[in-house]
Order: sequence, then C-alpha cells, then structure tokens
Amino acid sequence: MQSGTMVFTAMNRVIFGKPAAESIVAEADRLQAKRVFILSGRTLHTATDEIEKVKQALGDRFAGVHDHMPAHSPRESVVDCANAARVAGTDLLVTMGGGSVTDGGKAVTICLEHGISDVDAMEPFRSVVDDKTGQRRTPDFAPPKVRQIAVPTTLSAGEFNARAGITNTKLKLKQSFINRGIVPETVILDPAITVHTPEWLWLSSGVRAVDHAVETFLSLDANDYTDGTALQALRTLGAGLPAVKANTNDLDARLRCMIGAWLSMVGIVSGTRLGASHAIGHILGGSANVPHGHTSCVMLPYVLDYNAPVNGARQREVANALGQPNTPPGRILDRFIRDLGMPRTLRDVKIDEADLPRLAKNCMLDDWTYSNPRPISTPEQVMEILKAAY
Repeated sequence: MQSGTMVFTAMNRVIFGKPAAESIVAEADRLQAKRVFILSGRTLHTATDEIEKVKQALGDRFAGVHDHMPAHSPRESVVDCANAARVAGTDLLVTMGGGSVTDGGKAVTICLEHGISDVDAMEPFRSVVDDKTGQRRTPDFAPPKVRQIAVPTTLSAGEFNARAGITNTKLKLKQSFINRGIVPETVILDPAITVHTPEWLWLSSGVRAVDHAVETFLSLDANDYTDGTALQALRTLGAGLPAVKANTNDLDARLRCMIGAWLSMVGIVSGTRLGASHAIGHILGGSANVPHGHTSCVMLPYVLDYNAPVNGARQREVANALGQPNTPPGRILDRFIRDLGMPRTLRDVKIDEADLPRLAKNCMLDDWTYSNPRPISTPEQVMEILKAAY
C-alpha cells in the first residue's frame, strides 16, 4: 500500500482576476500594515505605471521601492533590498515581478527577521545537499514576521513554494533557503499586469510550469492527489500558452496560464520530489546564467527520453493530457516548445561544450538529481543527458 506525507505551507490565500493595486490595498488593510515596501522588477518600475498605481493606492502607507533583483536572485541583491526595507521600517513586503523577484523577496524576509545585513551572514540559513547521498539538510530557524505578498508577472510559479533559490555569486551556485513560513502570505494573480512581460519570458516560464507538471506526474512520489493537478495543469497550459502566443492581449488565456502554473506547483509545494530536468535546470541557472524558463525548454524533452526506459508507459498519460495520445511526449514537447519560439539545445543558450563536465559535477549538489525516475548517482550519467541536449 502506498504511503506518504503531504506537507502544506503557511500561505493564506490566492486572489485571481482582480486588479493588483486594489488587491494589495485590501490585503494591507486586512493585515493592518502601516509600512508597505515594494520589491519590483526594474522594467515594471521604470517603463510602466504599475508601481505608481500601487503607490498612489497605498498613500502614506507606501514605504519605498527597490527595483534591482537580477536573474537567479544573487545574495548581494537580496541583502541590498533587505537593508533598504529595514531602514524604511517595513512591516509588509510586496513583490511584483518574475521568479527572481519572488524568490529574492522570500530571502529578504529571512534577512529582516534575523538581522542579516551582509551576504556571508546568509550562509547558516541555506540548506545543504550531501553530494554522495543526495540527502538535504535544512536548518531550522524562526519564520519571518514581516510577510510577503507576491504579484507574479511570469509563470514559473515559485510564489507558491516555501523555498527560495538564491545564487551564491562567489561559487556560481544557486542554493536553496527553505522554511514553511517564507511562502508568501498572499498571491495575487492579475493577468492585466502581465501584458508588460516580454513574450519570451512569459512563454519560457510557462514551459517551466509544464516541466513542474510533467516531473510531478512522473515523480517517484506520484499519487492520485498530485496526478490530478499535474494532468490538469498540462491541459490548461497546453491550451493557454499557444493562445497567448497568438494574441498577447488575451487576458482570459493569460489567467488560464496563471492558474495552470498554480496547479503545476501543487505537488512540489506538498513535498513531491522532482527529477533531472529541474536539477539540471537549477545548475544551468546558477552556474551558467541560463534564464530559468529556458532551462526547461532545453532539458525537459531530453530528460523524458532518458527516463523512457523506466517510465515509458506512464509517459503515455502525459501525451494524453497534451492531446496526442500516440506520440512520445518528448517529441510532443519538442514541437510544442519550438512552436512557441523557444530554444531547444544547450548550444542555443550559449553553453560551451567544454563546460559540460563542470555542470554535470555541480548537478550532484542538487537533491533532485538523486530522485530522478531513472536513477542517477554519478556526473557521468548527467553527462549522458547533457550531451544529448547539446
């Protein structure tokens, strides 16, 4: 008989289909916040009026804005934002932007709670993976009292997860900070604000959500609960992403994509281990600066092909959800991703072939390498996938 434990986070609510500024004010009222600080994507702040709308709606409760959080959330930028928020007397953090902004915000709340004002002081709070066993050690620490409201503008859906991926720029490694209490208090899904997101970023992060769903369904921890949400996520994203590609102003399709991305995270949030596509993706991001969504665009079909000898029969359910029951899902997703105009090889994302051994070795520092459906225990096995993707 199957057994397991589903672990849930400290998220309170998800608000969807309502204007972001209106919803932020309502949440500030509910939480009795007096000093609301915004961490924003730079383009959203400087090239649109979305942050100004929130500022005007908050009035004298607006405590400031910080708009520097580069891709993969470097520690330095996290600490800079935390220091600015601390000076502003922040009692509620609002993040408005993509996955790096969202994850950066989670780490900012850790810094605020624990008085962290320099990058080295973050070290005791990160989780550590044993590169021989794949076991993760996660330190126990007090959850933040200053909570986060997340307004995502992409589809990587990290806002639903109690895990922040933060890059140690000295080591060129993305590392995890995990605590049940760092998940946002509230997520606001406003499709109207996402029309400012560059098309490549929206679509590639949507493929990242597809990757969540696929690796959840094929996980070693798969169960009826997460199977249902993963397959529905694939149906929803499979329809929504091409619709936005065809008409960038289709807000119904955009909201459908956002809800599909939310569904894709149910397994991850509740403790489902994923596989090599995500593990390799983490390393491509932190160690080679490949955009988060592009890592899934490149790796997912190759990982499906690699795993087919052990889960090919189950992969047919993925094909069914994508509407092509008689085609291998690696081939379906190759065409799907190409039709969205996304990269499909490591060469496409500027990876030097000579760097593959270093990347393969770094993959042994990610615990999801060890939970791939087809067992991986050495860098040489990772190299097999990387060479196929090259």
